Amino acid sequence: MRITVAGLGHVGLSNAVLLARQHQVCAIDIDRDRVAALNVGQAPIADADCGAWLASGTLDLRATTDPVDAYRDADLIIIATSTHYDAETHAFDTSSIEAVIRLACAIQPGALMLIKSTVPVGYTRKLCTRTGCSDILYAPEFLRTGHALHDTLHPSRIIVGEVSARGAQLAEVFRAATLEPNVPVLLTDPTEAEAIKLFADTCLAMRVAFFNEVDTVAMATGLNAAEVIGGLSMNPDIGDGYNTPSFGYGGYGLPGDSRQLLANASAMPQQIMSALVEANAARKQMIADAIIARRPRRVGIYRLAMKQGADNVRESAVQDIIAHLRAAGVDTVIHEPAHPGPDCAGHPVENDFGRFCDSVDLIVANRMAAELAPVAHKVFTRDVSGMD
Repeated sequence: MRITVAGLGHVGLSNAVLLARQHQVCAIDIDRDRVAALNVGQAPIADADCGAWLASGTLDLRATTDPVDAYRDADLIIIATSTHYDAETHAFDTSSIEAVIRLACAIQPGALMLIKSTVPVGYTRKLCTRTGCSDILYAPEFLRTGHALHDTLHPSRIIVGEVSARGAQLAEVFRAATLEPNVPVLLTDPTEAEAIKLFADTCLAMRVAFFNEVDTVAMATGLNAAEVIGGLSMNPDIGDGYNTPSFGYGGYGLPGDSRQLLANASAMPQQIMSALVEANAARKQMIADAIIARRPRRVGIYRLAMKQGADNVRESAVQDIIAHLRAAGVDTVIHEPAHPGPDCAGHPVENDFGRFCDSVDLIVANRMAAELAPVAHKVFTRDVSGMD
């Protein structure tokens, strides 16, 4: 099968690598650097598994910036472009999806198009009606930053938003390419598939927020957060995942997905989702207040990325904490090796680790790392377990 993947972010790249193990895959992206990196066998994002597979030389995979080259003769076009949540419109920006569909329909009419970008509930069905095209399907992704290919090769489930022979065939294309022959498959309507994605991420955000609130209470009352959380997690109904306190949930998935679901349900009775968004904001304010209470002259932010081994800084909770610190007149500097340069996301950067440590009197780290051990006396973190 000839497959085109539009978008070389975490979702697009991991799916391109997955399918290129068995199919002829062409990836397209507007970022020439990402395209160039992939074409020489290098991963354009931070993902160790992707890097290893690309370097192996065993994939039928190439990349281009040319839409005609990408879409011509494609049997399947996977759309994995960015749909950043817009806080002003309270919706995902789906313009990149629609741009791909317009080009694909003009260049390769009749190709099956599969949206893997995150979208609002009801979007796919409305898009099919608006465009008059019945060849647009939706399938959600459930990937972790920095581990996207691992989660694609070893999925917990495959969901396709069409109950039909075509939907079943498409699910089998993905199942056959994974390393999990018995992965569960669910075919459902597109609107339900979209809802599953948003509710799944919102449930994870709720779990993060819950353990952050446990830690907030522990900080305020002198409890040992690690012991309390460890005891809670011994209950098999609670479990031992997503339980390490952080500065707040962030990244390209949880914040936007929870707010989009909140916007979708704005006319309906819902209490948990709105409380979840408020709890995350309160956690970041509390962390900032705790830092300010130490009266630091200059604060060093160790990594904007929320997870170890990741390079995504979009919607990072640390950025909101920096904003609170700056509003209080606290000087800040960033150490972010994944983004070398004089600034990152508008913040000044010092990527020489020694100079970074020497230039600050407090280091704020969402996650501890081995290189911080010599300066542990300067570190402020709520990473009570040392796990990501």
